[in-house]
Amino acid sequence: MTKQAATGALTGLALGDALGFPTEFNDVPTILAKTGPWRTMELPVQRGTAYITDDTQMTLALARGVRTAMDRGVLAPLRLARPVRDEFVDWYHSPENNRAPGNTCLRACMLLDSDRAWQDASQVGSKGCGANMRVAPIGLVPGLGDEQRSGAAQLQSALTHGHPTALAASDLTAHAVYLLAQGVDPAGLVGRLRSYAYDNRSRYQERWLGDLWTRSQDPSARHFIERGWDECLAVLERLDAVQRTADPELDPCTYTGDGWIAEEALATGLLCFLLFPGDPLTALRRAACTRGDSDSLACLTGAFAGAHLGAGAWPKEWVAVVEHRDELLEFGALWDAV
Repeated sequence: MTKQAATGALTGLALGDALGFPTEFNDVPTILAKTGPWRTMELPVQRGTAYITDDTQMTLALARGVRTAMDRGVLAPLRLARPVRDEFVDWYHSPENNRAPGNTCLRACMLLDSDRAWQDASQVGSKGCGANMRVAPIGLVPGLGDEQRSGAAQLQSALTHGHPTALAASDLTAHAVYLLAQGVDPAGLVGRLRSYAYDNRSRYQERWLGDLWTRSQDPSARHFIERGWDECLAVLERLDAVQRTADPELDPCTYTGDGWIAEEALATGLLCFLLFPGDPLTALRRAACTRGDSDSLACLTGAFAGAHLGAGAWPKEWVAVVEHRDELLEFGALWDAV
């Protein structure tokens, strides 16, 4: 019996999203007043359902787009961009799109709903966490090469968040999910991610991004992408310095940032996971009880923990009530079967 990393990561992402949904925009004292001690936080269930936010909605939109693209052949830029773009526009128009979605996603998807080049819809000034919170499917799809995984992670980001730091953070998030699914020891994960960032620091994925960089003020494509990797490297260095000494009782945002922006969401989501690599529920609760972007931090934490530990990480009674459970399990089964 394999660990079912894809099922574990996708359900963990949704559970973290549901756990962090009611605590987003609250500081820690307010959260504790509502929930009691953070280590015993319960999944909020209303009318038999644990409701998710736009984080899980857009993860599923990306997953559907990836599935469509791969049903048509080898994953490639044009083959990926069209179905994912269509899914994002469908999400934009959905009556279910009422879960406090991010302004960058809304504006970009409005512009994608046209015949313009996607690069002209991309918000190159935004590095909000809305792109790396949804990128986990790219790290879970079997059979991708390194260049495909990196390019696809950056392209799905660029459809909405075209800032180079958003691109690099999405690439790193997908790579972290991939490494954990492959069985990499969490203790060495940050070092592996820093090496990956150094190796890719000057590589502009032109095949996947086209001339996106020309929408920025940067003098060259290389200058553009290095700016993003350098911001991610800076926060990974901060994470590396504290991951073994951080006090688990202290809000993790104190160490690596509140997570509203891409590189901080990556680092703080990783920190919550690395504080409790063998205790996924405690990691999820720690991420949901923060002053920062609690649902996005907890969904990233859930994706990392689920990729590491597999489907067995999560209580069956939690999985049974999470919104979109059937579709999450369907994608998990599809990608775990290979």
